Amino acid sequence: MMFRNYIKIALRGLVKHRAYSFINILGLATGMAVTLLIGLWVYHEASYDRFLPDYEQVYQIKRHYTIEGETHTIEAIALPLVEIMENDIPGIAHVALSDWGNAHSLMVGETKLSSQGYFVGEDFLQILKYPLLRGEPATVLNDPNSIVLTEQTATALFGDADPMGQAVKLDNSQELTVSGILRDVPGNSTMQFSYLLPFSLLENISPYVREARNEWLVNSFMLYLGLAPGVDQEQITPLIENILAEKSPDLKPYDPRLSLQPAADWHLYGRYENGRPAGGYIEYVRLFGIIGLLVLIIACINFMNLATARSEKRAKEVGVRKAIGSKRKHLIVQFLSESLLLTTVSFALGILLVYLVLEPFNQLVGSEIRIPFDQPLFWLLMVAYLLLTALLAGSRPAFYLSSFNAVRVLKGGMQKQRSAVWGRKALVLIQFSCSIALIISTLIIYQQIRHVQDRPTGYLRDRLMMSEMSEDLNRNYEAIKADLLGSGLVEQVAKASGSASEINFFTIISNWPGRNPDRAHLEIGAVRASETYFKTMGMEIIAGRDFKSNLEADSHSVILNEAAIRQLQLDDPIGQTINWNRNQNVTIVGVVKDAILLSPFTPVHPTLFAPSFNHESSILYRLSPNVSPREAIPQLAEIFDRYNPAFPYEYQFADEAYARKFQLELLVGKLAGLFAGLAIFVSCLGLFGLAAFMAEQRRKEIGIRKVLGATLMQIWLLLSREFLLLVLISCVLATPLALYFLQDWLLQYDYRISISPLTFVLAGLLALIITVITISFQAIRAGTARPVDSLRSE
Repeated sequence: MMFRNYIKIALRGLVKHRAYSFINILGLATGMAVTLLIGLWVYHEASYDRFLPDYEQVYQIKRHYTIEGETHTIEAIALPLVEIMENDIPGIAHVALSDWGNAHSLMVGETKLSSQGYFVGEDFLQILKYPLLRGEPATVLNDPNSIVLTEQTATALFGDADPMGQAVKLDNSQELTVSGILRDVPGNSTMQFSYLLPFSLLENISPYVREARNEWLVNSFMLYLGLAPGVDQEQITPLIENILAEKSPDLKPYDPRLSLQPAADWHLYGRYENGRPAGGYIEYVRLFGIIGLLVLIIACINFMNLATARSEKRAKEVGVRKAIGSKRKHLIVQFLSESLLLTTVSFALGILLVYLVLEPFNQLVGSEIRIPFDQPLFWLLMVAYLLLTALLAGSRPAFYLSSFNAVRVLKGGMQKQRSAVWGRKALVLIQFSCSIALIISTLIIYQQIRHVQDRPTGYLRDRLMMSEMSEDLNRNYEAIKADLLGSGLVEQVAKASGSASEINFFTIISNWPGRNPDRAHLEIGAVRASETYFKTMGMEIIAGRDFKSNLEADSHSVILNEAAIRQLQLDDPIGQTINWNRNQNVTIVGVVKDAILLSPFTPVHPTLFAPSFNHESSILYRLSPNVSPREAIPQLAEIFDRYNPAFPYEYQFADEAYARKFQLELLVGKLAGLFAGLAIFVSCLGLFGLAAFMAEQRRKEIGIRKVLGATLMQIWLLLSREFLLLVLISCVLATPLALYFLQDWLLQYDYRISISPLTFVLAGLLALIITVITISFQAIRAGTARPVDSLRSE
């Protein structure tokens, strides 16, 4: 009964003080919506690969090697490792290889599609237990000529017909039989694919894989382990750590080590330093988790400040209640009930806001987040979230208002309490310090992205197009090259083992002139390319020569980039002989200017370019200057379809592929900007409310000042200077706070900006401008009011 009365009183207060209620509800709803949205996103990111049954027993092998005191970590392993893991290490139940995933053509009759798939070992689905709708995990990948399709892919190829046992043509060359159907891979899976192929098929069709079976220096695949029940990472790591050094004397100078990474860490912990997990995507998850909490705190501070600012208006109410027998604990419960009511309304509005923005948010972050309305645990957490927010927002007003002395209040002796005023100022400082720190962070993130985007790439991205090579394109390369050049649409054509934005093969240079015997071998990226590669890419040969048009004459020649020459410390590299890739002696005939083929945030990787005599993975072609891409693409499609009928014509522009390397950083910048804007919005709502109460509180003073000749500017300064001073102090406090976190964030990039003091000045000016706009409405309104209205006696 008493609680019902409290709610009734709170409802009356909401209706009576509409402006106050609107500001409080809007601010709190925004804060709760931001926190809930970020919470859903954090949960989604943390759930990656945890949907797999027994994911706790699933691990991937990581390989570590040390060069000149720096330890590097990669996922690529050598194939001889598989047999050792299967036969020599107790506690490992299953072992499965995987390639890196590629797009292949699948054909059934006249239906064809190109999508991503993996070649995987026989035990793959006994390790990563993606749900099978048809087929047995232990046998679906046993036959080299089998294929396992996802449900969506099976429907695309066969419609409503039963796909089991049906034929699928792979890359217009291999006849395969459907042996299993998988449930569609969810968005929170690290591996995304439309089908799985047996690794034994890749071994049958690829001489490279067969040759690599006994090569410890060729690292081109990934390896997954399923540990036996009751066996953990700590038991297996000592057994596998030194295998590489024991089995391959050539690798010993690198201090090679193996480690395990659990499936739960694949998505979040992708960055290693000195052989140990050092972060990755988890850093952004933590960052935005903190931002969500800050926005909620800012919204709660609004509630506290507005409630305590109205203390004079509620002082007599508190005095009367105490005089007729209410105890302090009853008043605390009453004020907390009001807070709960406001928070409940805000929560309902916040849920609605999240529901409305969830679809565009999913498009922005590339996720499949949903609100789990059907989950009891979700509602349990939401009730706890609601109560915690209500307590956080309402605790200070409840304890402050309930502390008033009844006698003093009823005698009219209620004066502004210094502790309350300073408390409000401190909370405003916290609000704006957090908001300005977010503004600074957003500016520096965008400066870092712009800095790297402006970095010279070393090749010409304009008009450069790339397509993946199929078996048909490789067989007909010379013919399609002639047709492309003859069409006038294209001015250069080349093929290579990787596109303009990737290096797919890494090997070692084991010997070179002047090498110190104590120095480890140099691990290097390798690109096999045709004779027109550098012309097509627009890369500059700065010493020596390009490959000859007759590549056979250059079969023992290589071209190195500047980074490789620096690592090898060759003063006069042209004509020098080096040893690479399983004891092949080759001669350096040229040096090419450094080009960014991997991450734009790191130094250019040492790279060797060798003549291409085999099938390659990419065809590169540069459009002629006078050709419109929109007009050229349909004509290019006709040429590609002529020689590659099993594949739909697919292409990408080099500038778009390069831009995708900034996708994560751009996403972080957009999210930081969005949440910084919302934090400022919520802070300004509170500031607007405080300015309104201050103007109301000082109505008579302002009236007297106007009668005595005060100008509008003087009235504006009277009401604004306190807030402007608080924002200036907030700028000072936000600077070291933002600097501390941003310096740590920038350290992960080798190619980074130096933080300029101008950034902090700009953020401060922006905050001041926003503050001025926010409070000016109330200040001008008070300054233009007629003195007679404020000075009239009741």
